[in-house]
Amino acid sequence: MARVELIMPKMGESIMEATILKWLKKPGDKIQQDESVLEVATDKVDTEVPSTHAGVLTEILAKEGEVVKVGTVVAVLTTEVGVGTSAPSPNITAVTESDPSKEKAKDPSKPVPIMAQQPGTNGIGHAPVTDLKTASRFYSPLVKNIAKEEKIPVAELEAIAGSGAAGRVTKKDILSYVQHRKPGQGVPYRSAISSAPLVPASISAGDEIIQMDRMRKMIAERMVDSKRIAPHVTSFVEADVTNIVAWRNKVKNEFQKREGDGLTYTPIFMEAVVMAIKDYPMINVQVDGDRIIRKKEINIGMAVALPTGNLIVPVIRNADQYNLSGLAKAVNDLVKRARENKLKPDDLAGGTYTISNVGTFGNVMGTPIIMQPQVGILAIGAIQKKPAVIETSAGDAIAIRHKMFLSHSYDHRVVDGALGGSFVRRVADYLEKFDTNRGI
Repeated sequence: MARVELIMPKMGESIMEATILKWLKKPGDKIQQDESVLEVATDKVDTEVPSTHAGVLTEILAKEGEVVKVGTVVAVLTTEVGVGTSAPSPNITAVTESDPSKEKAKDPSKPVPIMAQQPGTNGIGHAPVTDLKTASRFYSPLVKNIAKEEKIPVAELEAIAGSGAAGRVTKKDILSYVQHRKPGQGVPYRSAISSAPLVPASISAGDEIIQMDRMRKMIAERMVDSKRIAPHVTSFVEADVTNIVAWRNKVKNEFQKREGDGLTYTPIFMEAVVMAIKDYPMINVQVDGDRIIRKKEINIGMAVALPTGNLIVPVIRNADQYNLSGLAKAVNDLVKRARENKLKPDDLAGGTYTISNVGTFGNVMGTPIIMQPQVGILAIGAIQKKPAVIETSAGDAIAIRHKMFLSHSYDHRVVDGALGGSFVRRVADYLEKFDTNRGI
């Protein structure tokens, strides 16, 4: 018999931990190779983790609701020697012990650890803080050290309102608390995210109380964070998209027949945004302290409303390398998988600019909130028929045109009105000059 350790896998760029949502198997259950063992949630997406070995689930080492670092052992399987020992898939790592005699210094009944536990650590590389052993939530080593240096007892630390994922206390939270803390203070100072005075809600008979789900809490935290971090400014432009409406009506049936999918306006708008970013590359940047990072890749995120009422933003990477047909297929694929909860963590990572089609809901314009650490987001309003003055060879005339508003919110720390306004005007220019003779 061999014992195999199942490791919390790395599930995408910049994802260093995940929350265990649900164990799909219990100790004693037989597991087939590639069969899902547990469901986990990152700050980007929920996903299932499969096993690369067939065997019996011997031990579960992480509880549901626990936040686990990438590389941490979460469970142990017992397998037959030589069975299921093929190379692990990218989703999970395993370490087997098929010959205990080679590890004489260790108890052969115990699994070989993927990361050797160092003396004086808690097994995942964090120095222990003995006075926090009874804590009810996870604290980073930095927060623990600050609490130790400032002589903050467990009860006081536990009362600090956390602005991180799942209510975790961040460095900013504890430093803000220390700054405003008074000797003998027992009431916690609220972090910057929740620093506004709280007005108690009025609850009357018959009112329904709905508890926020995990995704809604995450959205709330990120939106408040973005408004706090970036001074938002919004510029508006109205675009005449009559040519685009006529062209789409002409080619959409052909596209549907050929691709088996619909042709929406989103990829057309996205193409115009990509071209405008090439003209104004300082829109495709991120802020890191006093440094501006100009991104080489153009990765466009698009806001997708889910059946649950929540919002998610999958990303089309290197959007400038797609033609219009490719963008259309990429958009349709991401929207479909988003609504079926089948997105992968990498589908949500690396965005450099975002668009939100609020016109889908009949809205004519909006003031969207920036997705950090990006510096701009474009809201696309509903297309409406309007009377407009147009120039003809015979002079000015009034005609029915298809028009829509573009709303560009941008981070005024690094994007001034000239750049933010010129960018959205350029997007409108590309839409108005759309070539109606092109194919798809």
